[in-house]
Order: sequence, then structure tokens, then C-alpha cells
Amino acid sequence: MSRIVLISGSPSEDSRSAKVLDFIGTTLQHEGYDIEKIAVTDIPAEDLMYGRYDSDSIKRAMETIQKASGIVIASPVYKAAYTGVLKSFLDILPQDILQHKVVLPIMTGGSPNHLLALTYALKPVISVLKGHSLNGVYIVDDKIDKESQTPIIDNAISERIDKQLNYFYEALQQKGISVYQ
Repeated sequence: MSRIVLISGSPSEDSRSAKVLDFIGTTLQHEGYDIEKIAVTDIPAEDLMYGRYDSDSIKRAMETIQKASGIVIASPVYKAAYTGVLKSFLDILPQDILQHKVVLPIMTGGSPNHLLALTYALKPVISVLKGHSLNGVYIVDDKIDKESQTPIIDNAISERIDKQLNYFYEALQQKGISVYQ
């Protein structure tokens, strides 16, 4: 079965971006994909702060990512970019860790003014790590209900997520990756 890794870049375990990421993970599971999640909050802060690329937690995360066919990365917008803790995590990873992987970026933020953080902050680092990045989805916080099983409360955003997931499935198939691999 194809494995998809969800990477949560939020320093809060109960963030809107984490809730959306979990929802997308559930959707992918319903499509038959095997899901595994890495949350930056699960990695010891010392490993991230001191760049301990050889720590057990970082080695496990690298191994998980290397075995994946696709990646979904979600982060809230902080200071017009993805979170610093996600930056620390991505900086520790090998430069080609996302090579041959389809990557769906998701960002959430307080206003539409931060929409370009997806294009000018997160997608370039995916490219540097050699990932095949899709357009992704930016979601304004007031369109997310953290208490609901279906957290997206805006039909247009739900349609964009569905469209990006369809592109995700197609990109995986183009790479010869099926659900049952």
C-alpha cells in the first residue's frame, strides 16, 4: 500500500492547520492510502535547536519520509512564512529528501493578506528539497472549525482541497504509484 506522510509544522498540537491536516489524512485513508504523521511537536526541541541530524528522532523522521510516496505539509503562517519550528525541522533533513515525492502544501493564516506565504515561503523550500510541489491550498482561519469532524466550513475551500487532492492522486499515478503498492 502506498504511504503518505503528513507533516504538521505547527508548534501547537491543537492548531487549525493540524486539524485540516488530520482531515486530509482521513480523506486519504478513505481512498486507500496508508497514512503516517510527523508532528514537529513530537521531535525533541534540543534535536531541532542544535541541528542533531543524527538523533534517533530525526533518523526516524527521515526514514518515514524516505519510505513515503507522497507528502502533505501543513503549517500556520507566522510572520509571512511557515513556522520557525518547521524551518528547523526541514533544515535538518537531507537536501534531496523529497526527491520523487509528490508534495501537497497547506497553509492557514489569520487573513487573506498572507496568501503568498504559500508561494514564496513554503513551496520554494519544497523545491530545494527536490519535491514535486502541487499548488497547495491557503485557508483563512475563520473558514476552519476546529471542533468539527469536517473542519472546513467554506464550500469554495472544500472544492479547492478536493481539486488539489485529485491532482495529488493523479501525480502519484503518473509516477507509477498506486494505492495498493
